[in-house]
Amino acid sequence: MFTGIIEEIGSVQQIQPGAQSMTLTIAASLVLTDVKVGDSIAVNGVCLTVKSFSKDRFAADVMPETVSSTSLRQLAMGSPVNLERALAANGRLGGHFVTGHVDGIATIRDKRTVDNALYIRLSLPQGYDPYLLHKGSIALDGTSLTIFEVKDTDITISLIPHSQEMTVISKKPVGDVVNFECDMLAKYVENMLQKRQDTDQTMSKDFLQQHGFM
Repeated sequence: MFTGIIEEIGSVQQIQPGAQSMTLTIAASLVLTDVKVGDSIAVNGVCLTVKSFSKDRFAADVMPETVSSTSLRQLAMGSPVNLERALAANGRLGGHFVTGHVDGIATIRDKRTVDNALYIRLSLPQGYDPYLLHKGSIALDGTSLTIFEVKDTDITISLIPHSQEMTVISKKPVGDVVNFECDMLAKYVENMLQKRQDTDQTMSKDFLQQHGFM
């Protein structure tokens, strides 16, 4: 589990391709201060497991499903990547709950500067509009952001100067892609409502207990 508050920007140092998979080696510093083999680190919003590390880099395997469904397959030597360690139980939740299980890839359609903010409009694939809420949360390349405009499957987000400096999305050109993860709570609610319709169940204490909310 992550918060979407990026800790640092790392750099891809090596890509070892497999038949359908790959192993990434990423240069970093802050996220390695307390790292252990088996720890989770989000790389552009994708939860990866540390398989080995040194004082200035770590390596992680990327399985075929992750390669095919995320933008990690487009990384090259030297590519900058957002990095975040998994949330500690005693840590502050500065963003929102982010699982690191990417839903898909969004395309940057437009970028414009308004005073100190960078506005970015992105297009998501069809089918995700139930999770897109004005002033709701979304993770883009692992960064927790607030949606301030929704038009069908297009959303607009805004980056403050700190986020522009500390994340990779502000540096990506129009036409480039980012990983997106919709709000986990929205997906649970939609799933619950769908099951209620399918089984003609009513919202009750028993229903909430059955689905893990009590």
